[in-house]
Amino acid sequence: MRKRIFEIIETSKDGDRVSAIYDAFMMVVIVVSLIPLAFKEEPPFFAVLDKVCAGIFILDYFLRLLTADYKFGKRSVLSFVRYPFSFMALIDLLSVLPSVTALNSGFKVLRVMRMFRALRVLRVFKAARYSRSIQIIAKVFRRSREPLAAVGTLAVVYVLVSALIIINVEPDSFGNFFDAVYWATVSLTTMGYGDIYPVTVMGRVVTMLSSVFGIAIVALPSGIITAGYLSEIEKESPDE
Repeated sequence: MRKRIFEIIETSKDGDRVSAIYDAFMMVVIVVSLIPLAFKEEPPFFAVLDKVCAGIFILDYFLRLLTADYKFGKRSVLSFVRYPFSFMALIDLLSVLPSVTALNSGFKVLRVMRMFRALRVLRVFKAARYSRSIQIIAKVFRRSREPLAAVGTLAVVYVLVSALIIINVEPDSFGNFFDAVYWATVSLTTMGYGDIYPVTVMGRVVTMLSSVFGIAIVALPSGIITAGYLSEIEKESPDE
């Protein structure tokens, strides 16, 4: 019985219709649970909706805890102790905590936790459990972490160097080094908000060079992720 529950609550496999329905249902619940966050005020209907969604998430949490030994492949008590400290289990707990504290508003200590309403946004990460596409993307990030880390390091170094250059070339336009870093980051991503910008010829030349090289740096992770995603898709696809 527990093994079948584990098969249902995990990402559906080909031919397991019940698991596919469960995944689709949980995805809908996740989306619905995020709707109240789009509104500043929370009418009674949203409060009830959040309680229902939180109840479903709590049930899912306990089902996963109940079948933790199957997830870790070790039929021992340690699996049940280890699961609550896993990354996704912590995400589940943090995303449900604001709703649970709202249900227990009679306790003054827990009322303080209402300020963590924004933690409900973490529920979006739960979608990784029920979407095979998201899981493929996660694999791509894990397997490409070294080149992505190298590109990230290059971007950070480029931003800092650009900031140092521009604040020395045109000190009057930048109040402090943080302003220069902000400008360099915006130039790197070619956003161009226009709130901070150089006015001298030399400063504009530096801006043009920063934007051109920024395009190349921003394009690098896109290529790495795309290549990794296509590679994972080929592995997932059955041999023809």
